[in-house]
Amino acid sequence: MSKGRGKRRVGSEKFRYRHRRAITVLLTIVIVLGGSGAAWAYVLNSKLNNVPSVAGQDKIANRPDPDKGKALNILLLGSDAGQGAGGGNTGGASIKAALAKKTWPVGAFRSDTMMIVHISANRKSVSLVSIPRDTRVKIYDALGAYRSQNKANASMAFYGPNGTLSTIENLSGIRMNHMVIVDWEGFRDLSTALGGVEVCIPESFYDSGQNIQWKAGCQKVQGKNALAYVRTRHGLANGDFGRIQRQQNFLRATMEGLLSKSTFTNPIRLTNVLSAVTENIVIDEDWEGGDIRALALSMRKLSSKNVTFLTLPISGEGNDATSGAYEVYDEAKSAELFAALKADRMAPYLKKYPDDVLGDPTTVK
Repeated sequence: MSKGRGKRRVGSEKFRYRHRRAITVLLTIVIVLGGSGAAWAYVLNSKLNNVPSVAGQDKIANRPDPDKGKALNILLLGSDAGQGAGGGNTGGASIKAALAKKTWPVGAFRSDTMMIVHISANRKSVSLVSIPRDTRVKIYDALGAYRSQNKANASMAFYGPNGTLSTIENLSGIRMNHMVIVDWEGFRDLSTALGGVEVCIPESFYDSGQNIQWKAGCQKVQGKNALAYVRTRHGLANGDFGRIQRQQNFLRATMEGLLSKSTFTNPIRLTNVLSAVTENIVIDEDWEGGDIRALALSMRKLSSKNVTFLTLPISGEGNDATSGAYEVYDEAKSAELFAALKADRMAPYLKKYPDDVLGDPTTVK
C-alpha cells in the first residue's frame, strides 16, 4: 500500500480521496485516449483533481500471484442502485455515497456488469470478458473468505467491491492489477457528453420492463435513452445475455466516438467527457495518475478493431431455493479462456472459438 500521499479516509469502507495531477479515467477512455496530446493533458491537469478510490485490497487473503510480464488485467464493475437492506429504496444514491458510509449497505447495490479487461503486454490488443450476473460461483467476502455459492452479482450486494474482486479472482485464478467501478449514471452522462452514441437495432421490439418501444435501424442514443439501452433485457430473445451484448456494443460504439477527431479537437466536448467520467467512477487505491497517463501513452496506437468482446462460456442452467434460476459456466472451456488471459496468449483462443466474439454492430439485438 502506498503511503504519505495526503489521502482522506471516509467511513469504515476506507474510501480515500486523493488529489491527482492526472485525472483517473473510465477504462474505456484509458484504452483510447493516448493520442489526444496537449489538449488532453491540459484538461486533465486543469479541470478535475479529485477522484475517489476504495482501499482494502491489501487485506484480501489468498489472492492469486501476480502474473509475470507487463500485461494488465483490470476488473470493470458497473454499479446500479437497487433495493436497500430490508426492502428500502436507496433513493438514487451513488456508489460513492454508499461506500462512504460506516458500513456497507447490504443489498442496496448490485453489479450486474462485471468484466475482466485484459490489456496485452505489447498494448496492441484488449480483450473484455463479461461475467453474466446470474452465473453460479463461489462467493468470497471483502477479506477473501469463502461464504457461499450464489449468483455472481451477490458478491457486490453482500460484500461490496472488494468482495466482487475476491470472487472474480477466485473464479479466474487471475490477479487483478486494478479495479474500476462505474456508476450506471455514467452511461447516461458520457453518451450526452459525446453528443450521442450510435447503435444499431436489427429488429423492432418492446421492452416491457422499461415501457420502451425500440425501433429497428441505426440510431444515436444519449442520456436516458442510452441508459435504457444498456439496461434492456425484457423483450430480447436471450434475456440477460442480450443485455450483455448490448453493453459490450455500447462500449464499442463509445470507443468509436472517443476516437473521433470531433472529440479531441473540441475542448468543450473533451472537458465534458472527462467530467462525465470522473463524476461517475471509483478506482482501487493503488492506481496512480502517473501510471494511468503512462498506460494511455503506451496505447496511443491501439485501434478499436483490436478490442475484442467475449462472454464467460455457459454450459447450462440450474435452480435452487436460495438463489433461484442461475447459469452454469462451462468449467473446461472457461479454464481455457482464463489460461489464455493469464498467459497473455488470446490469439489462439480466439482462433479456436471465433463464434464467441461479439458480432458486427448491426447484428447485436
